[in-house]
Amino acid sequence: MFINNFDPVAFQVFSLEIRWYSLAYIFGLIFGWIYCKKVLIRNQVIKKLFDDYITYLIIGIIVGGRLGYVFIYNPKYFLNNFSEIPMIWYGGMSFHGALIGIILASVIFCKKHKQDFFYFTDLVALSAPIGIFLGRIANFINSELYGRETDITWSVKFIQIDNLNRHPSQIYEALFEGVILFFLLQFFYNKFSKNTGMISSLFIIFYSVFRFLIEFTRAPDFHLGLIIFNLSMGQIISIIFLLSGLYLFYIRNDFKK
Repeated sequence: MFINNFDPVAFQVFSLEIRWYSLAYIFGLIFGWIYCKKVLIRNQVIKKLFDDYITYLIIGIIVGGRLGYVFIYNPKYFLNNFSEIPMIWYGGMSFHGALIGIILASVIFCKKHKQDFFYFTDLVALSAPIGIFLGRIANFINSELYGRETDITWSVKFIQIDNLNRHPSQIYEALFEGVILFFLLQFFYNKFSKNTGMISSLFIIFYSVFRFLIEFTRAPDFHLGLIIFNLSMGQIISIIFLLSGLYLFYIRNDFKK
């Protein structure tokens, strides 16, 4: 058993608190940007456009992720505490909301610059597991999105929450949605790199499957609980996205032609 008593504040500059959660987003974007520019993109014109694209992504991730959390996971609370909606530094971001934000930002960017939408979303898909990994580690440090009670030997006691031994579900997600997903997509990229949209579909499919399964070890949101068929909100949304990913895989795959 491991005792988690990490401070969610990484360091403080005068009265300004710099939290691990914020650093995870910042470095996730930086490392993803470097990976795309140095490894994935070879066209010089696209490299220059990609710098502009990052701005669109940041807005899409922040706005989409926050509004996704507000309206999907806790609308009643935020309608009564409207001023807290912008306070993302305390946590409360929805991955699925961020994904929708990325899609909308990519549509706007690609229409403006007359670029292949799926080429850019493939770049996001290939680099996103880096940010997901860092984000889940930050969730672990923050003692949030913790697991259900268990007696396994590698259980974790989040003493800022309670004295129960729990699954380190954040670490499971960091490994599967971050590390394993990253290498899976790199493997398929060599096969589908010329068929844009395939990597985007595989990202949605694999992420949805991993998220759905790991949610069985993750404590459901306290104010929501389990919804239907003993499934959490995260699992229900993952099913919807999985079906969307499968449909995208079908329409972008050459086998149907």
